[in-house]
Amino acid sequence: MLSGSLHYFRVHPEQWADRLRRVAALGLNTVDTYVPWNFHERTRGDVRFDGRRDLERFVGLARRERLDVIVRPGPYICAEWDNGGLPAWLTGTPGMRPRTSHPPFLEAVARWFDELIPRVAALQARHGGPVVAVQIENEYGSYGDDHAYVRWVRDALTDRGVTELLYTADGPTPLMLDGGTVPGELAAATFGSRPGAAAGLLRSRRPDEPFFCAEFWNGWFDHWGGKHHVRAAADAADSVAGILGAGGSVSLYMAHGGTNFGLWAGANHDGDRLRPAVTSYDSDAPVAEHGRLTPKFFALRETLTALGGADPSRPVPPDPPLLAPRALPVTRGAALLEALRATGEPVRAPVPLSFEDLGQASGLVLYTARPLLPPGTYELTVSGLHDRAQVFADGVPVAVLDRETSSCALAGTGERVRLELLVENQGRINYGPLLGQGKGILGGVRVDRRLVHGWTMHRLPLDEWTPADVAAAPSLAAAPSLTGTSASGAAAGFATARLTVDEPADTFVALPGFGKGFLWVNGFLLGRYWEVGPQRTLYLPHPLLRAGRNTLTVLELQHLGERVELCDRPDLGPTEEFVETFE
Repeated sequence: MLSGSLHYFRVHPEQWADRLRRVAALGLNTVDTYVPWNFHERTRGDVRFDGRRDLERFVGLARRERLDVIVRPGPYICAEWDNGGLPAWLTGTPGMRPRTSHPPFLEAVARWFDELIPRVAALQARHGGPVVAVQIENEYGSYGDDHAYVRWVRDALTDRGVTELLYTADGPTPLMLDGGTVPGELAAATFGSRPGAAAGLLRSRRPDEPFFCAEFWNGWFDHWGGKHHVRAAADAADSVAGILGAGGSVSLYMAHGGTNFGLWAGANHDGDRLRPAVTSYDSDAPVAEHGRLTPKFFALRETLTALGGADPSRPVPPDPPLLAPRALPVTRGAALLEALRATGEPVRAPVPLSFEDLGQASGLVLYTARPLLPPGTYELTVSGLHDRAQVFADGVPVAVLDRETSSCALAGTGERVRLELLVENQGRINYGPLLGQGKGILGGVRVDRRLVHGWTMHRLPLDEWTPADVAAAPSLAAAPSLTGTSASGAAAGFATARLTVDEPADTFVALPGFGKGFLWVNGFLLGRYWEVGPQRTLYLPHPLLRAGRNTLTVLELQHLGERVELCDRPDLGPTEEFVETFE
């Protein structure tokens, strides 16, 4: 099995066929994909398999490219995807215990699998389809050792018609394999180096089973504030040769990474601080985010050809066309606070409510209270801040707080102050024991020792806004001053730019002079940007553009720039070589 990961949910559906064709040209005979539960059931009970969520169409296109398919239905997927693929409405349920044999969790998974698994089962090879394997859970040994739960997932798959190969996938350590494997089902490993050691460990425990690297990490993902991780093409190709030379099968993670469109990027927690994932999921993969065939593609193709994998008759596709570079002036729209105050119906409560209390998965919440502050300086503390808050007093910026720096000084004058906290969910944790953690203000807000009560909350689920909502937002209030002295302080808020094209093509959007925010194209939320990097451009796929006039809409949280630039190459930031070794 010569496989590669390609996630349909990270690629525009009009580009699925192209990306599958490129993966096949690499010399692979199989493609694998996760299935993110929260992508298909954003709202409890509303399960969708249409448009971007049409898994069956994606599998059918893989078959046309003569590719077998591995489906990885979770229910947990990690994948640097928001909440590891688990719906926020599920993990936000009081008392929920995800990824265990906790009955309410199993009942929810059973309902989801009732919708998903029969669709997968109908596409299996025994029914003439391309699906040849299905994964049980995902790297469970890195999380827990509830073996009854993992067996339950296995049984839930077979009870709903899965008859092809079943396997587990865990890191190549005794501790991880002990936690995640299931007797009687193939035990695969996930790793990025030392294939001989992984093969030896698996064969010492399962001498009668084939060696399968279910994820070979030929690249790595990036976090905001870090560097762009890369791996030398020759080094990746040598490790693949080592896996195949040991008689193994392999799946490249990723063969094509794609993009965390919208607000679907997840986050990790390193024990000290939150590490949100960037919008790009390029992952230094053989097929780049926009489809370009990289030096790693050709190095791996040469290795696979030498081992009899690549089909010389398959043509190598040309790189996709790109728009010519240009600069687009921006028109400033509604100022930040003024616009957000005018959005939607406010919710009132004596205490600040979490995102989960508000029924909101992603985006922003604007919290407002009016405490009376005697003259003097006080310490404002936000308990349980998840993840980032911009603090304003009477419309003037005071501080930016996060989980680690959740206090600041606040001046009182003897009058009531309009205290506003704009809180951003920067991505739900997708890996480790903090999976399912809530967002927003989870504790309270104090001025010195006194709690602040009487809150108004404006829900801002940016990824749920319709194109009409996005089009209206820049006109909700007056524009900020060019001198940065608007009622909401710095010149932050909405802005738009116009792009006219004769023939749509891919491009990369840079926002010089902007600080942190969100970018929509014709009403589609492309994703987050942030000046801390490493990512400096956002990939804009051509299906989101139309011939004629197009509108780019920006919601800037800190400081607006004067122009948007379209570039003919990505800029994912300064690089850093990274190879996972499990040491």
